[in-house]
Amino acid sequence: MKIRTLVAAAVLLLASAAGCTPQGDPGIGPGGFRDSFDKELGKHWNNTGGNYTVRDGWLRVTNARNKPLWLKRVLPRDVRIELDVRSNSPEGDIKVEVFGDGVSKATEASYTATSYVVIFGGWGNKMNVLARLDEHGDDRVVGKPKKVVQGKTYHMKIERRGATIAAWVDGEELVSMTDPDPLEGPGHDHFAFNNWQAELWFDNLVIQPL
Repeated sequence: MKIRTLVAAAVLLLASAAGCTPQGDPGIGPGGFRDSFDKELGKHWNNTGGNYTVRDGWLRVTNARNKPLWLKRVLPRDVRIELDVRSNSPEGDIKVEVFGDGVSKATEASYTATSYVVIFGGWGNKMNVLARLDEHGDDRVVGKPKKVVQGKTYHMKIERRGATIAAWVDGEELVSMTDPDPLEGPGHDHFAFNNWQAELWFDNLVIQPL
């Protein structure tokens, strides 16, 4: 029994060091996953320290400073993620992460993600970006110009099929990337809401395998 305990502890330590999720999160099956935020955040969510609260059937966040709210369910390899969102701040700055490790957060002003980062209306509502790990990196893709209108509710969709990941807003493609070395497998298999300082409201999250 002691040997089994030691082995289990070693596995958890190695998983944590490798950037994997140590809690053995269950995968999202064919039926998908949904959260309409009608109740307080439950066991499916890992808050890494941001100001995430449920109000009036919406998930609200502001001033999270890159401390994501991770979904503790493993994403399918190819997936469609849909959600409603509005920014009550003039800077827009709507942000989510896809295919991250489920535990990472900023520990200083600079933050390098473990995921693809989708940003709608970033950098003072001037840029729409899909980044691989580093939202400030030279390899990020900048999409077509489209500003976030303060107080307007948008329907966002993110899909990955094969090596291509893309994001749409109200049916219009915002940005896409074809990654020759896709982020996948343990350590790159979770979804998160994220935020710097804008006041964001999210609702009607739907995740479906493709």
